[in-house]
Amino acid sequence: MDNSVMCENVINVNGVDIAYQLHGNPLHPTLLLIHGLSTPLTGWPKTMVAALVAANFQVLLLDNRDVGRSEQLDHFPIPNMGWVVTKLKLGLSIKTPYQLEDMMHDVIALLDALNLAEVHVVGASMGGMIAQLMAIYHPKRVKTLTSIMSTTGYKNLPGIDKNIRETLMRKPASKDYKDQADYHIKKWQVIGSPDYPSSETDLQQYVASMLQRGITVKGTIRQMLSIMAAGNREDALSKLDIPSLVIHGDRDGLVNLAGGKATADAIPRAKFKVYPGMGHDFPVELIPSIVDDIVTHVNTHLGDRA
Repeated sequence: MDNSVMCENVINVNGVDIAYQLHGNPLHPTLLLIHGLSTPLTGWPKTMVAALVAANFQVLLLDNRDVGRSEQLDHFPIPNMGWVVTKLKLGLSIKTPYQLEDMMHDVIALLDALNLAEVHVVGASMGGMIAQLMAIYHPKRVKTLTSIMSTTGYKNLPGIDKNIRETLMRKPASKDYKDQADYHIKKWQVIGSPDYPSSETDLQQYVASMLQRGITVKGTIRQMLSIMAAGNREDALSKLDIPSLVIHGDRDGLVNLAGGKATADAIPRAKFKVYPGMGHDFPVELIPSIVDDIVTHVNTHLGDRA
């Protein structure tokens, strides 16, 4: 079968409509890619997906709930965010529309529907958190784990850089496409890699691919609340017996490098790869190396379980 084959569908799993794409040969081992906060599946660079397919993997991408072509859960009310932040500062628990565990169950249910008994899981940012939860709660479904630019949920780790936090707290000037695009371009410029800045043209195309697929303010807030409410996974991660790779940039101002180090320290025998000059994105210049890291990690453990 031609490796260029791609199919896309929307399926109701775990009570939610989830959109997904399958790229490549279904006879090849499956790599599941889960992206982060308010980032649909088009957030994975096309060159990265193509390179993984060329390395003889079937690549499964999905839109998490509340983003892209997956279901928008607008029947959930949005809580007062000021009160949410206050409660968190006081060490109190918060009520959220759903939790990261619910998003993890979406993914597991999708694997069930696609008859995929086990997959190699790659998660970026919030997607890394979901991937970690898959490994914790469903270890037999996760043949290898790759956690990229993510963290453990430990609240005492360094937080978001001030300039990034201030940028993210701003809102688009209007609902017009240009104002939405300008906001997201600025966001990716601020969280991106200082040593590998994206060209204006590349960034415009990248943002357009995500906005056209679907990003909403309310969906982003609901996903953000699930991250804010998440507990510390370090103890559970310390019990894993899954080949794990942790990748992080040393210039990541959104999820500090300490988050990646804590993840690698928590998981027994995890390999930790730090990229100098990389921020919270996938720079064009580093994609070949990152793909090689993932492929080498996965291929090393292809025969570990029947």
